[in-house]
Amino acid sequence: MKKMYFREWGIESSRYWGLLTVLAVIVAVAGLAVFYMEHNGHWVTGMNNQVVWGTPHVFAVFLIVAASGALNIASIGSVFGKKIYKPLAPLSGLLSIALLVGGLAVLVLDLGRPDRLIIAMTYYNFKSIFAWNIYLYIGFLVIVVIYLWTMMERKMNGYTKAAGTFAFVWRLALTTGTGSIFGFIVARQAYDAAIYAPMFIILSFALGLAFYMLILGFAFDWDKRDFGDKLFKRLKNLMGVFVAASLYFTIAYHLTNLYGTENHEYEAFILMDGGLYTMIFWVGQIFIGSLIPLGIIYHPALGQSRSAITAASLMILIGGLATMYTVIIAGQAFPMAMFPGKEIIESGFYDAGVAEYSPSLPEVALGIGGIAMALLVTVIGIRMLRFLPETLSDKALDPHG
Repeated sequence: MKKMYFREWGIESSRYWGLLTVLAVIVAVAGLAVFYMEHNGHWVTGMNNQVVWGTPHVFAVFLIVAASGALNIASIGSVFGKKIYKPLAPLSGLLSIALLVGGLAVLVLDLGRPDRLIIAMTYYNFKSIFAWNIYLYIGFLVIVVIYLWTMMERKMNGYTKAAGTFAFVWRLALTTGTGSIFGFIVARQAYDAAIYAPMFIILSFALGLAFYMLILGFAFDWDKRDFGDKLFKRLKNLMGVFVAASLYFTIAYHLTNLYGTENHEYEAFILMDGGLYTMIFWVGQIFIGSLIPLGIIYHPALGQSRSAITAASLMILIGGLATMYTVIIAGQAFPMAMFPGKEIIESGFYDAGVAEYSPSLPEVALGIGGIAMALLVTVIGIRMLRFLPETLSDKALDPHG
């Protein structure tokens, strides 16, 4: 590979400030939604005593999981020695930080009492997976910043592999912790499954790479930089492998549940009788998020089209949101088995039927604001610092070119 040079994002100021304004307005609208919910109380949202994690949690977990996966490109270059991926590493680190910041912002602002975060940060219950995750999330931000420093400061280049290896192990722990939030909850039939940890890890690879493909393609297209077919095909095929693996884990999870009689009612709820939840699972998670993108990626003609792969990346992200909605919202809506094997005639504990939940506009605005914040951090980062290589042409990446 020839010597690679990096420079700031060089689009015209009018286009840059226009994009920045749009993103800032979305973030501001999300701020107004937070003020409305905090001022009036959570009764103005669709959440209730049964569904206590609403749509903002769907976006928050989605962004946190994607943040871990976005660092995968840097890990491939630094940890596993694939030199063709090394020019992509700085943007990979920046995007992972931006996505995590966006996700954590949504998570904190959806607590109902954000001031209680001080208590969560000073008093720890280490029997709770949430306490573990505070260390995992903050540690991830610090480690990735150090990782970026070793990549972008020449004097520190000798430590890049060590920092990258540590970041790789830490992000696996982070995604394991996020998946274990659901895997460790024994009271809900939808949860209490060890497979959630590896399922979230492989899902993070797919979501992170989909985000990365969209940001990289957009940045290079607007700045008229060359993005060669050689690297594009590698990234596209890698994304296909991750999506296929995510689909495999989804199938394995549901087949495992179907094998146990105690889970038949929940599986019938998700796969057949859940109404909107069933539709979101099949249409959003399976078809839009998995099967259609796989068809595009491995199609002889569509797989060579940049616009088609962009559409596939967007569909993967939509499928990721559908996955989180199914896991988080549907998992809470399904009634808890207070008395296994008994039929509930009437109960005051909301365990006799499926809980009702409809996302409110402020909840959706907060979630979208988290995505906008992540994009805002990324756009400012690539404009102010040298995160992007000048070219990714086939000739520049070919050692014999």
